[in-house]
Amino acid sequence: MKKYFIAGILVWAPVAITVWVISWGLGLLDSIFGSVMQAIITVFPVQFAPDLQHFREIPAIGVLIVVGVIIVTGVMAISFAGQWWVRVWDKQVNRIPVVRSIYSSVKQVSSTLFSGSGQAFRKALLIRYPHQNSWAIAFQTGTPAAEISSKVGEDYVNVFLPTTPNPTSGFFMIVPRSSVIELDMSVEEALKHIVSMGSVPPNARVPSPSLPKNTD
Repeated sequence: MKKYFIAGILVWAPVAITVWVISWGLGLLDSIFGSVMQAIITVFPVQFAPDLQHFREIPAIGVLIVVGVIIVTGVMAISFAGQWWVRVWDKQVNRIPVVRSIYSSVKQVSSTLFSGSGQAFRKALLIRYPHQNSWAIAFQTGTPAAEISSKVGEDYVNVFLPTTPNPTSGFFMIVPRSSVIELDMSVEEALKHIVSMGSVPPNARVPSPSLPKNTD
């Protein structure tokens, strides 16, 4: 029974985690739409509230609308008129004292991460962490700012050191370029290696689930 139970876990665990991640993403999109609809219901006259609430409760309508708005926004943003509106929007937002700091920081980070010409997360590296006799896999995220480079006086690189098994958290570090080792594995392969805590080697094929050997 133990062997069959473990074999069943090997089949269902990847499916369950995949479904959970997709459900979390869809729930996030639906919650964004729900917040917007709640604001609309609050602003509109009371007689429209039942109809709006009924529209809000249509299955998957929130996800479809949010995805559609994102796609339409992307199509408009790459056009000449859309780029002009984006520049106007940026100027207006940057006039708000507190909001402009958050908005500009988030925009710079997102532009760096999602831009095809950016250098963020383009290389997997080995760095010495947490002491000189051990190594950890990190990702190069760029080069230090001019002020930092002028003060440290050596060729340094910015790296992100993810934690295991949750790679969404980690540490931002500035390390000497001479002390890092560039890896030939891709960023995706390195990320799988980190998430699996080293149990899945790079370029490894996903094995089919099989029954564990009986050691009794």
